[in-house]
Amino acid sequence: MSEINTTIRNWVKADSRVLDLGCGDGNLLTELQQNLGILGYGLEIDPLSIQQCVARGVNVIEQDLNKGLANFSDNSFDSVIMTQALQAMRYPHLVLDEMLRIGNQCIITFPNFGHWKARAYLTLRGRMPVTKQLAYQWYDTPNIHFFTYSDFEALCRERHIKVLDKQFVGEHFLDRQLKRLWPNLFANTAVYHLSK
Repeated sequence: MSEINTTIRNWVKADSRVLDLGCGDGNLLTELQQNLGILGYGLEIDPLSIQQCVARGVNVIEQDLNKGLANFSDNSFDSVIMTQALQAMRYPHLVLDEMLRIGNQCIITFPNFGHWKARAYLTLRGRMPVTKQLAYQWYDTPNIHFFTYSDFEALCRERHIKVLDKQFVGEHFLDRQLKRLWPNLFANTAVYHLSK
């Protein structure tokens, strides 16, 4: 189990209702169902990922998150999760509002575009970075909003969103050692636990 999934599992309550937005192949929901006995649903737009969810026995609904979550009533879920998809949303701030409308809490993960490798790539090569985590070219990337963990925290303050907890994930030895001192420079991925 990855460090990110372990962090998410620690923040989700056993036997709770969970909605995973952009659930991909359903791996996270499967882990949460097996380890915590959650009642989980996923929303996904990619047909292949939906097929993988169905094969795993994950409850999945085909839905474009950019069209909103009006089909869910207030406080429908205990936790609403979005991993590595907020930066691909047309209006991330509205998606956050909707997540906190339909869920008592939400968990967000996103790539930190302020990581030193992304900065160095842009500075030294003069081109948008292509890395293991940001594997697309600028013209075909699903990432349409490039932000750092500092930008995300500023957005939370502006929208009066409470940060219950946060974790920073580093992939390499140097990043793991220095992410606590300078998370905006050394964290590859940020994981946030939020509430209204």
